[in-house]
Amino acid sequence: MRHTSLLMSILSLFGCGRKAPAYPSDTLAMRDGTEIVVTFFAHASLAIRVGERHIYVDPVMEHADYARLPKADLVLVTHHHSDHFDRAAVDCLTTRRSEIVCDRTSAEGFEMNCHTMRPGSVAMPLEGIRIEAVAAYNTTEGRTKFHPRDREDCGYVLTIGGTRIYIAGDTEPTPELRALKGIDIAFLPVNQPYTMTVDQAVEAVKALRPAIFYPYHYGQVDEQTDLDRLAAELEGITEVRIRPME
Repeated sequence: MRHTSLLMSILSLFGCGRKAPAYPSDTLAMRDGTEIVVTFFAHASLAIRVGERHIYVDPVMEHADYARLPKADLVLVTHHHSDHFDRAAVDCLTTRRSEIVCDRTSAEGFEMNCHTMRPGSVAMPLEGIRIEAVAAYNTTEGRTKFHPRDREDCGYVLTIGGTRIYIAGDTEPTPELRALKGIDIAFLPVNQPYTMTVDQAVEAVKALRPAIFYPYHYGQVDEQTDLDRLAAELEGITEVRIRPME
């Protein structure tokens, strides 16, 4: 017993043997019955578990204890801003078997092979998971410097089990967003002044008509997002699910 206690004390010094931290999560059924688990870390950092496969979206070290979470089968990076692209977080999560899907600017930060996406690109880095890149940029005068169109930042539509999940990255309601069809679940950024206002998010949801809408990438700025008004404006149009992402 004494030896066991000593071993556990030593392991705890190195962070070994501890359970992974708990984060808010939702379990969702895809059209073919496949279940996925979406985990919410903070800001724009998410995870999606499909069976035993783990997908991380825009991982950033300050948002989660990635060292104690399962290794990634797939990492998605929408663009190179530091609140979306953190090489240390990617390195912590990945192994030689991990796949990385990223925009062309972020791809410059990787020595290893990655799937470099541009708006309109399609990739299938994991069996049964299709990824389409969607242009992500600002359209409002005075904001275009944040996410210029010609830099080709990306949002992604993941098709899993017949269900289309749109993770928009940093964008406003662009023509490319409005043209998307068959979106079942949408993650849209609502973070002023860098992404959508509440009114723009309402506009985007009305164009997409997803069954479920998750506001994400909100908070961490001086101008707070009125989530209550957002939910009220979309009552009867979609199911708004607000999860802690600040």
